[in-house]
Amino acid sequence: MKCLIIAAGQGTRLRSMAASKPLATVAGAPLIEHVIRLAAAGGATEFVVVTGYQAEGLEAFLGGLQARTGFAVTCVRNPDWERPNGVSVLSAADVLGDAPFMLLMSDHLFDPDILRRLLAGLRPDAALTLGADYRIDRPDLDLDDATKLKLGDENRIVGIGKALDDYDAVDTGIFVAGPELLAALLLAIEAGGAGSLSEGVQRLALAGAAFTFDIGDGWWVDVDDEPAFRRAERELPERLAALEAQSDKRAVAGRA
Repeated sequence: MKCLIIAAGQGTRLRSMAASKPLATVAGAPLIEHVIRLAAAGGATEFVVVTGYQAEGLEAFLGGLQARTGFAVTCVRNPDWERPNGVSVLSAADVLGDAPFMLLMSDHLFDPDILRRLLAGLRPDAALTLGADYRIDRPDLDLDDATKLKLGDENRIVGIGKALDDYDAVDTGIFVAGPELLAALLLAIEAGGAGSLSEGVQRLALAGAAFTFDIGDGWWVDVDDEPAFRRAERELPERLAALEAQSDKRAVAGRA
């Protein structure tokens, strides 16, 4: 499955840590490299990265990453990168084709098991499934910045936005979607929308085709500011060590 990663924005809240947020070094490697490796461990087989702000440096790094790891990475540059993130999703439409795809943010780190479980639990009637964290009372959540979700029956999304006062979960930035999302984003923009991803999700929600997947106690962090960066620095090494240990166990079992 292709994995689309949005990496076009400025990341102004991390400017003191790195000139280009996707290239900010966390636990020994740039954020974007961690996201790609974690997504690959979760089932992604090919990557499309949308660039924009400081695109040249990011694209050069991704070219080098592809050469040394073998990951298939295609860069798509969004000339309108200053617009909301749904425009970045649309800029990759020609590369994505008609198949379902993963959609991730370049600054969200996560346990690959979330992706594996999400993929295993996809509903046939879902145009979009969003990994959602129902633990809205977590002290480490930045609720002022989080995209919030109001849910209906069968875990359907009925409302999405940062300004929701009544909500049941928060958006982790981990999606599986299909071409219906691209069509919904186009319709939202044609109707006068700004071009945000949430506007496209809301259109699918109104059609009853947008669902959540409860990530349970799954680990993730939105590396959007310095406190979140420090949290990722503390917690990611342990997560990576656990993933390496799991990989070693599978390798041993495969040789047995």
